[in-house]
Amino acid sequence: MKNKWLVRFLMISVGVLLAACNESDRGGSGVKNLASVEDVEWKSHGLTTDEQRFSPLVQIDRNNVSELGLTWSFDMYTRRGVEATPLMINRTLYVSGSWSMVYALDAVSGELKWFFDPKVDRSFLSKGCCDAVNRGVAFHDGKIFVATYDGRLVALDADSGDVVWDVQTTDRDQSYTITGAPRVAKGKIVIGNGGAELGVRGYVSAYEADTGEMAWRFYTVPGNPADGFENEAMRMAAKTWTGKWWQWGGGGTVWDSMVYDPELELLYVGVGNGSPWNQKIRSPEGGDNLFLSSIVAVRPDTGEYVWHYQTTPSETWDYTSTQHIMLADLEIDGQERKVVMQAPKNGFFYVIDRVTGELISAENYAHVTWATHVDLETGRPVETPNARVFDGKNVTLPSNAGAHNWPPMSYNPDTGLVYIPTMVFPVRFLEPTEEKDMKPNQGLWNVGFDRIVNVPPAIAQLDAILEKEYTGSLLAWDPIAQKAHWQLKPGRPTGGGTLSTAGQLVFQGGKTSHFSAYDAQSGDELWTLDVQTGAMAAPITYSIDGEQYIATAVGFGGGMAAEGGAVAHAWKVPNISRVLVFKLGGVKQLPPVPDREKPLPKPAVVSASADVVEQGKVVFHRHCAYCHGDGFRTGGVTPDLRYSGEVIHKMWDQIVLDGILSGAGMVSFSEFVTKDESEAIRQYVLSEANRLYDGKHIVQ
Repeated sequence: MKNKWLVRFLMISVGVLLAACNESDRGGSGVKNLASVEDVEWKSHGLTTDEQRFSPLVQIDRNNVSELGLTWSFDMYTRRGVEATPLMINRTLYVSGSWSMVYALDAVSGELKWFFDPKVDRSFLSKGCCDAVNRGVAFHDGKIFVATYDGRLVALDADSGDVVWDVQTTDRDQSYTITGAPRVAKGKIVIGNGGAELGVRGYVSAYEADTGEMAWRFYTVPGNPADGFENEAMRMAAKTWTGKWWQWGGGGTVWDSMVYDPELELLYVGVGNGSPWNQKIRSPEGGDNLFLSSIVAVRPDTGEYVWHYQTTPSETWDYTSTQHIMLADLEIDGQERKVVMQAPKNGFFYVIDRVTGELISAENYAHVTWATHVDLETGRPVETPNARVFDGKNVTLPSNAGAHNWPPMSYNPDTGLVYIPTMVFPVRFLEPTEEKDMKPNQGLWNVGFDRIVNVPPAIAQLDAILEKEYTGSLLAWDPIAQKAHWQLKPGRPTGGGTLSTAGQLVFQGGKTSHFSAYDAQSGDELWTLDVQTGAMAAPITYSIDGEQYIATAVGFGGGMAAEGGAVAHAWKVPNISRVLVFKLGGVKQLPPVPDREKPLPKPAVVSASADVVEQGKVVFHRHCAYCHGDGFRTGGVTPDLRYSGEVIHKMWDQIVLDGILSGAGMVSFSEFVTKDESEAIRQYVLSEANRLYDGKHIVQ
């Protein structure tokens, strides 16, 4: 503890020195004679191994942040969601974009040094949850590591971008995808995957950094007992499952957060939801279903299980524990504790002993209806009587989107506060009403619930109603007192990841299309800039030649566009995928936003009965809405089918059943949708297109 604080003190002292030098030299001509000052880099996903995302740099502070301005920008080559945390090493900014592409940019000028396209087969779009996003790369021993959407782990030479090695980490015949950032632990590159909604079994793997050879693999849920168990941890976990869960895949994918403690030599892994969500189907006689919705500690050398803590036993709401995990040393009740902190989807903030896995405290940081509290003696949540009432009427909070999702939080040890992007998304669950939803259905979405109850109604006042009910806010949380210190006024649920600094600032994107800086102690907004698009990713900061920079990657998409903010508000924010870098006195301007509004063609007349249209509505929301939006409320990343012209309608069955657009991610649904159902969907599309065209019921 003392040594850690000494290191941090020295780092902050360097930052103070830089700030003092810059203050004395800034006077209209910029910073002078500081080329000899050592650069301050951002080498790993969360800056340091504790992943607190706290920078000791102080040149930009709450007194001068109003002088912050854009110094350069770089347009990425795609127009899908951007969720990556950049890295800055050796004066180079490494940023990943959609389709797992990697850009190496000069960190001072923005000049492109090299570009890597892993050439992901676009048909993999249908195998994923929430857009072809990527949350960042890892760096180790002169190499950049990127995990690709189609399940590969690729090592690149950091200087040239040349491929060093390329390994497949998943079975390409199953619906595995990767959107998360790799982590480095004891010279190994660790990566998980996603796909629980489409019927896979989760695991996390470690690869040798030099060769790409797999060192170990830890499965997060047990497989078919008849095949034997990989280890004693799986044998133990299997006792908490019932029925034939393996036929559904089981889920438990490690699709985002991991963190490594080099002192304890433990790797902490966040585990996701069940497959399907509905526990009554995958494990009909109950059980905790380990290791779903858990933090699991393993040995980084071998993948050996050490301990686990399950945040949501018997998970059934898509309450993942894959959200950001941070390490900290906190003084609790007069005793120094080594802890992990997490604010997972389920709405409770957890402080857990990272040596033993013992729960220290847990309080709700958001409105929660499924549980009254967490029992500190048992470590288990106390569920409310209606927590598992799935009648299509009972409102559940948080929703499956969570009170906090993937955008990373940050921790400022000076203020003692954690800065969390939070959301409020009411949801209603309905038990499945068709036999097909009660059977294993690997390969396409099947969550074990009927989604029809959450289709937005076609009324003129809808957006105004949703604006009040579906919100997001930045929360400053005291992890020791377990209470809110401040919280911003709720707005659109689009808040991005956070960065906190010793300049007593919190940076975050997501106030509509703005990127902003807040006072870390009070929450007062001190600076904001319209960046013309969604700013979902977490920013970073670095220093070169004594000058501090703030960098962030922006671009609307991901789950927010597929079934989040756009669903709630039909928010048509453009996707402009860019890297933006700021410094004090920056004067660059973004180009004007291009007009991308396209006219709605006059739709053909609906030729089917009302019953057929209603059937189309049901089938659409069972198979199509995950990409094309509930009630067609998309974020613009995938097409709004109401705008489909005559040519598309003539080719309808070729697209839906024959898969002629599989190269663009629209694969064939012939195995799951009949020709009559395909036509029913088309008639539903025409019905809603006419409603929109008339302008009588839906206001965009």
